[in-house]
Amino acid sequence: MVGITVGENENIDKALKRFKKKYERSGILKEYKKRTFFVKPSIEKRMDEIKAKRRASREQAMKDRKG
Repeated sequence: MVGITVGENENIDKALKRFKKKYERSGILKEYKKRTFFVKPSIEKRMDEIKAKRRASREQAMKDRKG
């Protein structure tokens, strides 16, 4: 459970911003989206391979730009 303590004279906008950051860093939303629907292992493996290829091509493009 993510929670924050709000100071006595703290602006509610700042407190909300701190809560959102903490919530995002905890990975709760990411975990929820992951568990929302079932992905077959074969499709998950295929998606991981596609992500790896994209990541490799981006890294190669960055190397090409630098020199």
